[in-house]
Amino acid sequence: MDLKEWFANRQKRREDAIEVRQPLTTEEYCALWTQCFQCRELLYTRDLRTNLHVCPKCQYHFRIGAVQRIEQLADADTFCEIDENLTSADPLGFVDSEPYPRRQQEASRKSGLKEAIVTGTLKIDGHEAAVGIMDFGHFGGSMGSVVGEKVTRVIELAERLRLPLIIVSSSGGARMQEGIYSLMQLAKTSSALKSFADAGLLFISVLAEPTYGGVTASFAMLGDIIIAEPGARVGFAGRRVIEQTIRQKLPADFQTAEYLLKHGQVDMVVERTRLRDILTQLIAFHGAAGSGGELSSSVSEEALSTR
Repeated sequence: MDLKEWFANRQKRREDAIEVRQPLTTEEYCALWTQCFQCRELLYTRDLRTNLHVCPKCQYHFRIGAVQRIEQLADADTFCEIDENLTSADPLGFVDSEPYPRRQQEASRKSGLKEAIVTGTLKIDGHEAAVGIMDFGHFGGSMGSVVGEKVTRVIELAERLRLPLIIVSSSGGARMQEGIYSLMQLAKTSSALKSFADAGLLFISVLAEPTYGGVTASFAMLGDIIIAEPGARVGFAGRRVIEQTIRQKLPADFQTAEYLLKHGQVDMVVERTRLRDILTQLIAFHGAAGSGGELSSSVSEEALSTR
């Protein structure tokens, strides 16, 4: 074998050993990188997830789903879901560009949830609590009859077990496809919270981006303590509707969490990275911590009985 042939064989072996990399597809590229909506910085998705979906450059809080929120708040393997099989009917036979049942199926396909809220019990740093976590990714977090029913049931569960209640709201408001049935949920959830308050129990309401309409007009603003995430928009009607109605230009920060804090409508604005610690401190301060094994056992049995 001459020297030229030896080098040729060596080069061939090297090429065979190197893995041929195909260019990334659009989906794979989007999965690797996420652009911040506020500062437009291109962020590595894995690092963004590690930072609880908060932009490290400008502190913009991305919307997150109910499952992600539970993972961030709950102690490992302590969340027990209730009423997971409740699904909406079509009482009005509503059809716009497509039938309401088809819209429901598409919403479930995209979000992986059966409804716009997940309810249950969990532990936060060892403290028992009942929770309801809304998911804007499912039907815009809109409140229909099932969302109202699940909120009411978790309130009643918390009252029976004398647990603190935490509801994280993220919603566009009442679900128009259910008409008056969705509006009735405002009264139902508010009535349940009145009974809960009369029992002397703690309700912490967390407002995430965005919280509007019938959810704001009912349980979201009835908390003993109301916490908002930075930059979250909270209101009843949207900014454009208000400006068109009063024919005036609104402040740039109107309806943001910081604006509401300045005007006394929320109690505190808490970064997502601190939310779990703040909830733990509030529950412990109000003496709402669980009473050990006996309570833990009753929580599990009660939650499982409602599944």
